[in-house]
Amino acid sequence: MTTTTDLVSYEDALATYDPVMGLEVHVELGTKTKMFCGCSTELGAEPNSQTCPTCLGMPGALPVVNATGVESAIKIGLALHCEIAEWCRFARKNYFYPDMPKNFQTSQYDEPIAFNGYLDVQLEDGEIFRVQIERAHMEEDTGKSLHVGGATGRIHGASHSLLDYNRAGIPLIEIVTKPIEGAGERAPEVAKAYVAELRELIKALGVSEARMEQGQMRCDVNLSLRPHGRDKFGTRSETKNVNSLRSVERAARFEIQRHAAVLNSGGTIIQETRHFHEDTGSTTSGRVKEEAEDYRYFPEPDLVPVAPSRDWVEELRATLPEQPLARRNRLREEWGVNAHDMQSMLNAGAIDSIVATIEAGADSASARKWWMGELARSANESGKALEDLPITPAQVARVAELVTSGDLNDKLARQVIEGVLAGEGTPDEVVDKRGLKVVSDEGALTAAVDEAIAGNPGIADKIRGGKVQAVGALVGAVMKATRGQADAARVKELILEKLGVGEG
Repeated sequence: MTTTTDLVSYEDALATYDPVMGLEVHVELGTKTKMFCGCSTELGAEPNSQTCPTCLGMPGALPVVNATGVESAIKIGLALHCEIAEWCRFARKNYFYPDMPKNFQTSQYDEPIAFNGYLDVQLEDGEIFRVQIERAHMEEDTGKSLHVGGATGRIHGASHSLLDYNRAGIPLIEIVTKPIEGAGERAPEVAKAYVAELRELIKALGVSEARMEQGQMRCDVNLSLRPHGRDKFGTRSETKNVNSLRSVERAARFEIQRHAAVLNSGGTIIQETRHFHEDTGSTTSGRVKEEAEDYRYFPEPDLVPVAPSRDWVEELRATLPEQPLARRNRLREEWGVNAHDMQSMLNAGAIDSIVATIEAGADSASARKWWMGELARSANESGKALEDLPITPAQVARVAELVTSGDLNDKLARQVIEGVLAGEGTPDEVVDKRGLKVVSDEGALTAAVDEAIAGNPGIADKIRGGKVQAVGALVGAVMKATRGQADAARVKELILEKLGVGEG
């Protein structure tokens, strides 16, 4: 078998094979308690402090289903255009892993709560690709292993491992696609777009924050290749727990190249799990993948079946928000922006912040300008998400209002935003503390203009002689003298008036 460094070019792989993908996305629900007990789900607690006999699998402890978890699962299923089961039940998925205290995972097997749906996703060029959904089912998360003493944080090379069961029992929804065929060379792009659209949908439903970097949403990328013209799927690999949109795309692309290299050399693809490495964009072997029968599924005897009434399902359907794709198309029209700009706002995670800023009183152009400009730059430099910056949409709207009213120019507004981000207070407080208001006193402006003209007689003569474009140098001198706090447009008017020249 070839090593992970043995790849064929992406173009050569696609010239011979068709990629087929299956994407399994786990979403951690934002419930206050775990799926089958009353333990808190709050992040950051001391290891093993949020556990009880039920989530630790102690003998005699009995589970109870989290009603909010069921409601969230139904909402997700409806938003994915799925059928909602009239009757379904939980099963025990039996396997040993140190971070799973019960030695089985309570999940759903052949009777999921939601099935047979789809999600339309938009690619970079505007093309719509429909991804068919096989099922969405409820289950619980496992605990967390921390491997200590090695250089990589993985079990290989570690001296010992620590187990934290706080996460054991956290409610999960697993969303499984049907085989995704026909994407061709755009398969990695489709995978990324699907996970991105699913994340937007989950956030819109309010059932999870879906932060991939925090493990609240993670994707398993199943991929196989088949020679052109064949109907039978090839053997698949499963790259586990990919936790960013870019990594989903990179993992799919790498596996296409790796599979093609193995097949071209006469080798056989092993059905296995694989690990994705952010630093190299490559995958490495994990373990041989079990089939479903190896898990010895059987119905969970301690939980009653879930049978959501049709009235309840329809009540939940009536609460669904606008689909993210439809919302973006509506906003595009309202804001008068093109598809590329809207995609940029989506990629930056800025759409909700822009909408909230507009709702707080800003016009759409100003809201987009500040979030996609100064604030996006600040987020990038600090390594934070836009929504995690210490500034609110209402504060951004206030900055925009101060610019519109003439109290600030863009340069001063950037300083105000800098002050708010630095914790110096509200926009108005930063303006007062830093003395940032535009100099609007005509007397002070006139004096600064006179000084600039007197100090630059050569430039003044050029302007009088008809080279009006030279006025920029005098405007710059006035702005420097006023520490950038003058109204540049008014300064230009005053200079031309003083020199007896029209703007032409």
